[in-house]
Parts: sequence; C-alpha cells; structure tokens
Amino acid sequence: MLVSQILKTKSLQDVVTVSPTLSIAEAAKILSEKRIGTVVVSRDGSTADGILSERDIVREIGARGAGCLAHTVETLMTTKLVTCSQEDAADGVLQQMTDGRFRHMPVLKNGALIGVISLGDVVKAKLLELAMEKDALEGMIMGH
Repeated sequence: MLVSQILKTKSLQDVVTVSPTLSIAEAAKILSEKRIGTVVVSRDGSTADGILSERDIVREIGARGAGCLAHTVETLMTTKLVTCSQEDAADGVLQQMTDGRFRHMPVLKNGALIGVISLGDVVKAKLLELAMEKDALEGMIMGH
C-alpha cells in the first residue's frame, strides 16, 4: 500500500498549518479546538517549515513551566522534519514513525505540503490491507 492510497481517505483540509510567529498558547488552543495532535508550521501555508505536537508542548511546560506558552511556535517546533511522498510504501513510513517515535508525518510533493498522515492512518490502512488478503485467501481455499 502506498501513501497516495492513504491520502485518498483524507483531504487537504485535514492539514492544519500555523505561522511560526504564533504563540504556543494559540497553537495549543488550535490543537484543542480541532481535536488534533499536531500542526504543521508554515510561513506560507504551502511548505512545511516545522511541526509542533501536543507532546512538544507538554514536555516544554514540564521542563520550563507555563511561561513557555507565551513563546512563539518557532522556538519549540521540530525543524528536522521527516517527510514522505505519495509514492512511499506504507510499510516504510510505519517503520520510520516507529523508529523515530513520532505519530505524524507531512507528505510533500515537489517540496509542497499535500497532506499529513498519522500513525493511526497507516495502521488503519495496514489492517484494511490484511483483511483484504485474508478474504482473498479464504476465497481461494473455498474455491471461489
């Protein structure tokens, strides 16, 4: 299964971007309101300059206290992004997420942000793929 197949179940509207100059408190509010775990940080709304997760915010509050909420997103965002393309295999993406211990990955096409896939999206796709294989094997065994 390819990332492009996973993206078909999502829309670009599912991708939430924020400006790097937004405050951490404002970003946390967006995460809460949208009920999402990650926002892509983008200066222009179409490229991925960084990523900020709820985990990043919680860790910073734990380390420095609530005062960090007044800082800007760019002070806390992850800038060394791990990204994928539509042509990447879900297995490889799943392995990267597992090894890197992160749950969201921006999908880029020619440097432009076209989506974000989550660990849950990849697992759901893999389970669907396994169910289809199971059905095919049962059909072969039954002579269908």
